[in-house]
Amino acid sequence: MVLFRKGKNSGQGDEFAESPEAKAHRIALTRNYTIELVPMKSLEGARAHLPAGSTLSVTCSPAKGIEETQRLTEEFLNEGFDPIPHISARMVRDVDHTRELAAWCKGLGLKRVFLVGGDADPPGGYFDAVKFLGDLLTTDHGLDAIGVTAYPDHHAFISDEKLHDALHAKQALLNEAGVAGWCSTQMCFDAADIEAWLRAERASGLTLPVHLGVSGVVDKTKLMTMGVRIGLGQSLGYLKKNRSAITKMMTSTSYDPNDLLMPLSEANLELGVEGVHMYTFNQVEATEAWRAETLG
Repeated sequence: MVLFRKGKNSGQGDEFAESPEAKAHRIALTRNYTIELVPMKSLEGARAHLPAGSTLSVTCSPAKGIEETQRLTEEFLNEGFDPIPHISARMVRDVDHTRELAAWCKGLGLKRVFLVGGDADPPGGYFDAVKFLGDLLTTDHGLDAIGVTAYPDHHAFISDEKLHDALHAKQALLNEAGVAGWCSTQMCFDAADIEAWLRAERASGLTLPVHLGVSGVVDKTKLMTMGVRIGLGQSLGYLKKNRSAITKMMTSTSYDPNDLLMPLSEANLELGVEGVHMYTFNQVEATEAWRAETLG
């Protein structure tokens, strides 16, 4: 059993133990993480550092719309990557648009998409992702699995109770349709909060596989400014309320993903965390260098 020094923020003592099984699981999560990309100018510079054939989570920008996500998905697919497009429910115009998106997925042979509620205001034909998912599942979409969002660190405008109910409603819809799913968590820096949330959700019937949302190796200024720009301000709230965490952020160049993965190592194995969703903010080179170093 390997011992790691814990941060002052874990609330679980100065050290934590990592069993050989948990370490192997952490390494597997690191080896196979999904790379999130944002459709903005910096994406062009990130392309050269993407590992061949890697799984890419292509976000849906309120400024550029679903069409840009579709265009990038097609490009990445043609280049040999495994893209998972985000579909923002509030940007879908109506049921006909839902059918068009389903036909697009099937036509390309896509097997996975990721659904978000989105921030479009006013919304199109859907207020949130639950209703959109219900309609999508009635179409001939050709998908094997659909990802949905999860919020261990709260949401700026939606209550925890509503977030919980929506997550379980999506799980029920997927189960009824016989379609596999997973939930990816928002970017969060507090391992104790994530573990407490996941234990509570498992106890209340969440069976979906979980992909842990982790910040990549991102310059601290970029992390703060981009986090606010794309709506992650609530996830960054931990840094504002936790003095030692923000001190670490302000005295180092970048955030180390192992600061979250190591304290959660045993819980990830125990509680069904099957993937890592790496928020790179298009700073792929630094995150890939970290992965190479971690895997040795």
